Amino acid sequence: MDLWWRAINEDRPGPKWAALFDAHWPAYRAWWLREGEDARPTYRESLRALETHMPEILPLYEELCALAGGGDLAARFLSFYRPPPYLAGCSQAIWPGKEPVLVRNYDYDPRSFEGVVLRTGWQGRTVMGTSDGLWGLVDGVSDAGLAVSLTFGGRRVVGDGFGVPLILRYVLQTCTTAEEAGRALARIPTHMSYNVTVLDRKRNFLTALMAPDRATLLTHAAVATNHQERVEWDAHARMTATVERERFLLQRLTLHVEPEDRFIGAFLRRPIYSTAFDRGFGTLYTAVYRPRLGEMELRWPGAKWPLTLNAFAEGARRIVMPEPQPYAS
Repeated sequence: MDLWWRAINEDRPGPKWAALFDAHWPAYRAWWLREGEDARPTYRESLRALETHMPEILPLYEELCALAGGGDLAARFLSFYRPPPYLAGCSQAIWPGKEPVLVRNYDYDPRSFEGVVLRTGWQGRTVMGTSDGLWGLVDGVSDAGLAVSLTFGGRRVVGDGFGVPLILRYVLQTCTTAEEAGRALARIPTHMSYNVTVLDRKRNFLTALMAPDRATLLTHAAVATNHQERVEWDAHARMTATVERERFLLQRLTLHVEPEDRFIGAFLRRPIYSTAFDRGFGTLYTAVYRPRLGEMELRWPGAKWPLTLNAFAEGARRIVMPEPQPYAS
């Protein structure tokens, strides 16, 4: 299985982003409407939610809507308010060494993946990360020295709130420290349960356990997989080996501090690395974020792609993924 990646750089919303929208909109439109148009919020509801919870990025939202053609359905989708439910795997942890380093595996269905690293200078803030929802992010870093990453929280509850990729975009656009990010994550509603880990340039970090039906819990956890305080969805936990992955990473944190590259290398091996691509939970990439240095590095078995905020080079890569195997170790 081949996975194509692109690195795109555009300081202001413009033709590159518009081309990205045009390329992915048919698939996103089908996904957005899979439960019927009436199941999705109206434009008025979506706009009101953004005005209430993320007013700082409202001008950016309106600019992107215009680039997308100004249509009602596209504007509702780009609000990412109450989207259809979706699941992912994922593991993330903070290296216990001196340099602030956040490492994560993104486990997801390759057929629903953009394969885009997007660097933007929107609203005067430089942000680089893995794109989702065309302007949302599943992980990323900003020139303020802040890195964020998400994992699915392992709960079936769906409620009023935003898709978490847009929440990560908002955090990177508007926050400069882990403390500021924690306050934002605590107040913004999410439509499903997610664990969001934040690391800043001074090595302050937190993991926010977000859910649509209960208050966000801010923790000092350095590891997050696919459950929150306890397993609440047994079948999903068994299928993704969330407990086993968490224990494996916690063990690495409680032993002596191992070299950074060795710690990162553990994410490319079982039980953290998964080849369950046919079940939608294969590891599509390992990402390494160094927020103090403004660096991002993508890794796969046998391949690396370093990227930086200040010397970002556009390009494309073809990654040959391993053959599918069962998830469990």
